[in-house]
Amino acid sequence: MKVHEYQAKEMFAAYGLPVDKSIVCRSVEDAVKAYEQLDAQKVIVKAQVHTGGRGKAGGVKLADGEAELRKHAADILGMDIKGFTVDRILVGQAVHIDKEYYVSYVIDRSSKAAILMLSREGGMDIEEVARTTPEKIHKFVIDPSIGVPDYLAREAAFTLFDDIALVRKAAPVFQKLYKLFVANDASLAEINPLVLTREGEIMAIDAKMTFDDNALYRHPKTAALNEPSEEEKKEQSAKSKGFSYVHLGGDIGCMVNGAGLAMATMDMIKLYGGNPANFLDIGGSSNPTKVIEAMKLLLGDKNVKVVLINIFGGITRCDDVAQGLLEAFRQIRTEVPIVIRLTGTNEKEGRALLQGTHFHVAETMGDATQMAVKLSK
Repeated sequence: MKVHEYQAKEMFAAYGLPVDKSIVCRSVEDAVKAYEQLDAQKVIVKAQVHTGGRGKAGGVKLADGEAELRKHAADILGMDIKGFTVDRILVGQAVHIDKEYYVSYVIDRSSKAAILMLSREGGMDIEEVARTTPEKIHKFVIDPSIGVPDYLAREAAFTLFDDIALVRKAAPVFQKLYKLFVANDASLAEINPLVLTREGEIMAIDAKMTFDDNALYRHPKTAALNEPSEEEKKEQSAKSKGFSYVHLGGDIGCMVNGAGLAMATMDMIKLYGGNPANFLDIGGSSNPTKVIEAMKLLLGDKNVKVVLINIFGGITRCDDVAQGLLEAFRQIRTEVPIVIRLTGTNEKEGRALLQGTHFHVAETMGDATQMAVKLSK
């Protein structure tokens, strides 16, 4: 689960992290009131959306005076950034930036621990730094039994600063950020950029946090901040119906029984030059109602050009699945081509039931995938 920058900054402040003074606004008039409250000549106006790349999209502007603030606020409110409409902005005091750095804690599956990542190359192009010069990003594996003691915080700070005075200022920032990260079951706590001001102060002028959905029951206040996107709402609805669903943005809808087989199906689609629209594991049931709900979910995606149903009959019999599909599609009317691959228990009987129907029936996974990719083109 993601939260907005202004919400993350409130959490940062609660843990004593140095953040810039800022006010969230939902209208131009709110922005003007915030400008008066901040009592600063120059302010930064930032779009609040659940996606990165705001600066490059024009969603972050520096305003010098009220007139410029009004213009930037009007331009940014209502802006579309990667499919997200800006309905609120953050107006904050502009700071005199001398240098930008990158700091984050993230869960690392390889080390099975949290890691602290730091770089002297903070700012909008951190992804490019990670891609082209990964040696500029320093990583510290955090032992959960000891956390971030003083010696480790100082060692990490020396990767960013040469001045001992700045190291002493930065070390507590890393320790407080780790406490926030662990105490709130976060999967990411990021400051990009952490800045050194011309006055010699260290400050977090941006904040990003994501949280482990499985731990939200322990944090009702954080859970209340959840603003799911339309795709996330679909995923939640699918979960309530017993499906595992993830939207991927391609054009071949996948309905599969079993998570491993679903992963392999997506790999096969990519292998043959196609793009999976989703991950959808419907489990082992051949219940027609479940098939109907799954198809509604898939066909609700306007990008889907073909549906690939890939079923392995272990305990579930393929002839039962075929009957369920026939019954389900008596209630569903669609022009989207349906490719079905049945294999396993009673597979011949299952395929025989589907012969002569409008379905495209395949025996092997390779045949079914190639058929789906060809139809999608």
